[in-house]
Formats: sequence, C-alpha cells, structure tokens
Amino acid sequence: MRFVFPHSHAFAGGRVVLEDDGAATGAGEVEFADGSVVVATWRREGDDFQLEVPSYRTARGTEVAARRWRVTEGRDGVWRTRRIE
Repeated sequence: MRFVFPHSHAFAGGRVVLEDDGAATGAGEVEFADGSVVVATWRREGDDFQLEVPSYRTARGTEVAARRWRVTEGRDGVWRTRRIE
C-alpha cells in the first residue's frame, strides 16, 4: 500500500492518492510532494483507512509530529484525510 500526498505534509481535508494492494492492514510507504518518504502503518476500517504517520522532517527541514489520519473517499472519488484525535 502506498499513500501519496500532493503537499509536504498531510492536513485535514487534504487530498491523497492511494495505490491499494488489496491487503487489510500493514506498513506502507507515504510519499509527500517535496520528496519526503516515511513508512507508516495502516489498516482498513470499512471503506476507509486509518493511517498512522510517524514524525518526520520535510525536505526544507520542518519537523512534522506523528499523526493519525482517517482516509476517506468522497462522492467525487477523491480520497481525503481527516485527523483522528
């Protein structure tokens, strides 16, 4: 499973492209537009995914804290993130 974000970090309501391998859970690559790549854990929850992204540093050196995200597909077919508290 691979998650590709069109920005240097994930944020609530942000788009994400999924490369789904059909598995129910696992570890997968998360790639950001600035070239930063991390390995995150994820699992399916119904039609959605729960994604746990570890802390990382963007290409410009900004520290991004670890976060949990729910990734849901909208009616328009676009996958977006919602932050899980």
